[in-house]
Amino acid sequence: MADNLRSGAVGEASMLLRLRIAVPDRPGSLGQVTSALGSAGADITQVIVLERGDGRAVDDFTVYWPDAAPREYLINALEEIDDIKIEGVWSTREAPGTYPELEILKFLTTAGERALATLIDSMPVLFSADWAAAGTERTPRETVYSSWRAPEIIPFPAETPSRPVASTLESGLHLITAPLPPLALSLVLARAEGPDFHRIEVHRLTRILEIFLMLPAIERGADRAFRNLATRARD
Repeated sequence: MADNLRSGAVGEASMLLRLRIAVPDRPGSLGQVTSALGSAGADITQVIVLERGDGRAVDDFTVYWPDAAPREYLINALEEIDDIKIEGVWSTREAPGTYPELEILKFLTTAGERALATLIDSMPVLFSADWAAAGTERTPRETVYSSWRAPEIIPFPAETPSRPVASTLESGLHLITAPLPPLALSLVLARAEGPDFHRIEVHRLTRILEIFLMLPAIERGADRAFRNLATRARD
């Protein structure tokens, strides 16, 4: 089975998966994981160390995996390794070996009034998430812009936090909620499958937003979003 999966792992019938795995921080642990993934038929394209400490390490693996193959094959292969924890397996659109933050920031500098929309549309790809949205701080909350796959009703927080914060709703939806103070807006980034957002992901988003909020055109983008909101209200 593994040989058949491996032969079709890269190509049109493949998907990109992200796996978050906690392993013992000792020599050989990473090799055991990569060997198990390879034996199951996954083609590993990227490994990111999220944290190390207290004898444990948390790593994100990006792999190509055949569309038709159940993810349980991967999970079963990993569960044969002693003392590891699979924190999540989910699909991703973030191409491995690239620097998407740099590309998005480049686009934002020239996006003009589209800067806010460009930011929101890029967030799900940058963070292997499902959707993102920005809404007003005033209540009732109103969505000024949302990405593809965002629900009609966005779960904005009752109060906007002073800094980006990760949380998980009772439904299991994982969120990062962040303020956009100069624009009087809140940003919500959501992941329906996979693990909750790691503190490193929250830090990444914080830094991206810091740079975004320094761009000269962002207020024009917010003004455009509010004008569109007012137009919808009149209609």
